[in-house]
Amino acid sequence: MLKVQELVSQAEAELEAQYEQLSKEIFKLKNDLRVSKKLERPHELHEKKKDRARVLTALNQKRLTGQK
Repeated sequence: MLKVQELVSQAEAELEAQYEQLSKEIFKLKNDLRVSKKLERPHELHEKKKDRARVLTALNQKRLTGQK
């Protein structure tokens, strides 16, 4: 699980890269779920979605405050 304090201290480019990585992982997990109808670790999808939301929130906060 990602911590908000760690995310806020990261650069905007790092947050964007992390957002893309989490999106790809979520896509892969969803495809695995569609194919096999069951995930080995079902809680992982939920955790990754929450982490992606945290990253997006930190990224938007940085953009609104004008931080780099």
